[in-house]
Amino acid sequence: MHDVSSFVRGAANVRVLTIGDCMLDAYISGAASRISPEAPVPVVSVSRRRYLAGGAANVAANLRALGARVFLAGVTGVDSSAVRLRQELESGGIGTAALMEDAGRATTTKTRVTAAGQQIVRFDDEDGSPLPDALFAELCSRCSTLLDTVDVCVISDYAKGVVDERLCRWLFTETVKRGLPVVVDPKSRDLSRYRGATLITPNLKETSAAAGEAIQSPVDLARVAGALLGLIEPSALLVTRGEDGMSLFQREHPARHLPALVNEVADVTGAGDTVVAALAISLGMRLSLFEAAEIANIAAGVAVSHHGTWAVKADELLAYAVKANCLE
Repeated sequence: MHDVSSFVRGAANVRVLTIGDCMLDAYISGAASRISPEAPVPVVSVSRRRYLAGGAANVAANLRALGARVFLAGVTGVDSSAVRLRQELESGGIGTAALMEDAGRATTTKTRVTAAGQQIVRFDDEDGSPLPDALFAELCSRCSTLLDTVDVCVISDYAKGVVDERLCRWLFTETVKRGLPVVVDPKSRDLSRYRGATLITPNLKETSAAAGEAIQSPVDLARVAGALLGLIEPSALLVTRGEDGMSLFQREHPARHLPALVNEVADVTGAGDTVVAALAISLGMRLSLFEAAEIANIAAGVAVSHHGTWAVKADELLAYAVKANCLE
């Protein structure tokens, strides 16, 4: 087990570029004590609104909370959600020089309405259309400048139009030139799109979809992973498996499995972003893939113990590692 305290100390020296689909997570909460006379639905008397960075922006927030220097690249609309998102990012110390604006699209916003601790409805504002050529070119130009200054790169794909085949091909060409590791949180079923990344991190459902078959046992997972490695080589595969932990698959290496380090799951929302952030910092420090997975597994345990989207802080990670007896 790599020393978690060394990871925490070293994170401040790691510079990360996160590229992907940036979102705003909006939470509206209140009390619901009556049914609407207009339709059989509860009426929520709003008492609180809060806003958090979501999607690729949440990966950036997790990276920053763990201590890394972070630069975020993506696209928003020109609207109130974009203003709130940029405020969240800048107040958190995240670089936004490559966060582009497109007046022709809405900022991806997920609004969750809750009452008495229960989510009643979620509604989404989004535009998943491809980026216009001129905007794509400017995004690449700004990212190219940042790639000369960072230690590792993250692709956070939420299928909202930013991460497509052309972005992946461009980015992998540029990162190979610079010798930079790349971690991908995928959304496309075609994992070959991400060939050239250092590590691709689908969850079990995404792995099943990519393979086109159900995964019902460890034997199924091993067979599917072997087939997918053939598509993404030389990339490695880290499958996150919820309460069953994580499994790392690499060509010419035996599969390695990490049990989940959590006693009680409160909410899995955003846990994948936490995993990606911990992996990226670890690879930016030039730890091995398995050492990176060990760190990420601990971070996931912290993330799922909280309700809602949660950026795991360095001191939380260290305290949890002590509790779980994961320090050297």
